[in-house]
Amino acid sequence: MQRDPLMTLSPPRDATPPVAPRRPHAFTTHGITINDDYAWLKDPNWQEVLRDPALLDPDIRAYLEAENGYTDSVLGHTEALQKTLVAEMRGRIKEDDSSVPQPDGPYAYLRKFREGGQHPLYGRTPRDGGELDIILDGDELAKGTEYFQFGGRRHSLDHKLEAWSADAKGSEYYTIRVRDWTTKQDLPDLVEETDGGVVWTADSSAFFYVKLDDNHRPMQIWLHKLGTAQADDLLVYEEKDAGWFTHIHESSSGRFCVIAGGDHETSEQRLIDVSDPTAPPRLVAARELGVQYSLADRGDELFILTNADGAIDFKIVTAPLASPVRDNWRDLIPHREGIYIIDFDLFSGHMMRLERANALPSVTIRDLASGDEHAIAFDEAAYSLSASGGWEFDTTVMRFSYSSMTTPSEVYDYDMATRERSLRKRQEIPSGQNPADYVTTRIMAKADDGAEVPVSLLHRKGLALDGAAPLLLYGYGSYGHAMPAGFSANALSLVDRGFVYAIAHIRGGADKGWGWYLDGKREKKTNSFDDFAACAQALIDAKYTSAKRIVAHGGSAGGMLMGAVANRSGELFAGIVAEVPFVDVLNTMLDDTLPLTPPEWPEWGNPISSEADFKTILSYSPYDNVAATTYPAILAMGGLTDPRVTYWEPAKWVARLRATMTGGGPVLLRINMGAGHGGASGRFSRLDEVAIVYAFALWAVGLADSAA
Repeated sequence: MQRDPLMTLSPPRDATPPVAPRRPHAFTTHGITINDDYAWLKDPNWQEVLRDPALLDPDIRAYLEAENGYTDSVLGHTEALQKTLVAEMRGRIKEDDSSVPQPDGPYAYLRKFREGGQHPLYGRTPRDGGELDIILDGDELAKGTEYFQFGGRRHSLDHKLEAWSADAKGSEYYTIRVRDWTTKQDLPDLVEETDGGVVWTADSSAFFYVKLDDNHRPMQIWLHKLGTAQADDLLVYEEKDAGWFTHIHESSSGRFCVIAGGDHETSEQRLIDVSDPTAPPRLVAARELGVQYSLADRGDELFILTNADGAIDFKIVTAPLASPVRDNWRDLIPHREGIYIIDFDLFSGHMMRLERANALPSVTIRDLASGDEHAIAFDEAAYSLSASGGWEFDTTVMRFSYSSMTTPSEVYDYDMATRERSLRKRQEIPSGQNPADYVTTRIMAKADDGAEVPVSLLHRKGLALDGAAPLLLYGYGSYGHAMPAGFSANALSLVDRGFVYAIAHIRGGADKGWGWYLDGKREKKTNSFDDFAACAQALIDAKYTSAKRIVAHGGSAGGMLMGAVANRSGELFAGIVAEVPFVDVLNTMLDDTLPLTPPEWPEWGNPISSEADFKTILSYSPYDNVAATTYPAILAMGGLTDPRVTYWEPAKWVARLRATMTGGGPVLLRINMGAGHGGASGRFSRLDEVAIVYAFALWAVGLADSAA
């Protein structure tokens, strides 16, 4: 059955949507009065709810649970389909899978799963192979908890201890513990409310960590000495600007703990020698508005990736370690417009850089002694590529992962000196998947202003271009994050049912360079929305699908995209799925107590201080632009303990949609009452949420009954 473009999805007759009470609330900013009748859905004690979800206001809890009940009743007829989808997706997972061991000194460290296990296990073998020694068993640690998620893990430099962290609420407050590799027991040390990462000191007697403040912001770097209480830890660095987030990592050589701070426009870094952990951090280059940089070290020289001096797509410079100020930066890899340097890694004799041009990534290797360069080539129309250096600095071997929308992930070790490529792992699909049965291709959509927007496509071989196929169109378009055209085993459950799976590489992401990102932020944000609609129209024009045969899908800032698209071009879509959707943009950017608000002002604008920014955000904020019109079917999904996109954003949006829209729908809300931004923990539990999304998509185009 194909859904009639004019047909409205009807919920079961006994399914009645909850009605959120209107409780008048208004405020005036820059002379403009905003009415927000659903502001009450934000618990005034939200900070405490992140730490303990049981503290949620009972009225709010009752409303959210009623919404979940309504969604369950409306989608109840897809229960068998959801179970079928979960079984299919689980059948594509190699349940006893493991990562390629990563060498470091006498050992090689890895992650693995046991048959039927929800959570990973972490362990090591002797470097050249041998018996596996497990240090952390995620399935055991998760017993008795509703939510469990590992954070960072790092073995000490003497290989005797393992610092590890976990989040037990979904609120991204990670507790750090230290486990002995010999006894397999945790030491008494307990370091709480951190971001989960650690950097060990050279003698393995202490580690650096980042503590989150009362507003869930990473502002302080502390040094914890083993065998002492957290209250006795040493404050190493404190960021005073609430608009900056601060994180730590090891430098490329392992010599330094790097304190990396910044927002979406500006950055600044400091170094602490791990052999002298109590010494004051050394500033590399003072912050300059709009100048971003990251670094790697090699001997007495720093290598710095930066956009300084107008290098919009970034360049790599060098500077002496003894005096790395801006005046001493010298170009090594000059800026080349249109070739965006995404990242780089440094080794004792080589440098690897990951670049992207016209939405396709590539890897280039440079011999640091001779200056000779060569690229690692790929020939598919659309693909995904990532690279990493591992823990060892004095090596010629780097590792990269490759996949395309038809090719499962492949992990290679690459010798940068001999140029030999060694396949270490190919993703197994136990239930079977023949790449020859599928086609991946790319088309270009033309936006209203003439911009050429890439769209990556996956479909079954032999697809008739007659406009009949349903299509899922995924988009994000924010923060400079590119959407990789990589392999998704889950997506095959839609594609094998006749769907075309498409990714819109819209402005706001850096798919076509950093300028592509700048053209989709702040006062240019609506380019992202218009690009997405242009991609939908281009797919219709190319006969891949038709209007009202498309389901739009996005999450987080991509969920904000979904809200804007629903308001601006909803007539193109049969359904819209908005996961953890950032839809209450104006209210969130006006609340400087929320975890992400001050650091997000460079991305969206500061409506508190700027009337122009206030009006710009007000003009597109999905919640503030809900209109008395017909909307497609909408599924909004959130998490109660989400510190990034708070639960009340989708809750308020859904309430206003139902109260305002004149037709269409239905509009559904599902809040995971025991999880945060990433949804359910556990690799199989997450499939239950994916199945809900896919069942909704199939229902929206009239295929749910025939797809089970």
